[in-house]
Amino acid sequence: MNMLTVCALVCTIVALTPYYLPHTAKTYLIKRSLRCGRGWFQFNGRCFYYIPKPTSWAVAEKNCMSLGGHLASVHNFMEYHKLQSLILRVSHDYKETWIGGSDAQQEGHWIWSDGTIFHYTNWCPGEPNNLSGQQNCLQMNHSGGKCWDDLSCYNELPSVCAKNM
Repeated sequence: MNMLTVCALVCTIVALTPYYLPHTAKTYLIKRSLRCGRGWFQFNGRCFYYIPKPTSWAVAEKNCMSLGGHLASVHNFMEYHKLQSLILRVSHDYKETWIGGSDAQQEGHWIWSDGTIFHYTNWCPGEPNNLSGQQNCLQMNHSGGKCWDDLSCYNELPSVCAKNM
């Protein structure tokens, strides 16, 4: 009888776990990779990780570095689409999100925080515009076009990290 009670209790806990830990249940929707690590999404030789907690761009970059990467650089349309899919899977929305582009060192000269070449862009019409002279960091999924926008680095947004496999 005692073993039956323990079994019933364990089965109940397992069955109810998604209701108590909804954020954990969402992570199971991400394509896992043994080479990337827990919670990372693999695509095209790199690993990506979505961090839903809003932070400034600098804090987001520091978080990514602590995970062995940088804020994500984007090198083609397919990569951008995969990042959007990752954000959608985890947050159930196309949230505006930090990626690793910045022109803080020289206005109008955009670079990736991981040091790769900045050759692909997906700017929204009229962007980057450096509105107020203080928009030096790159957010994705801006406006209805889900394109790129320059934004003040002090704004707080979720972020996507990337690291090489």
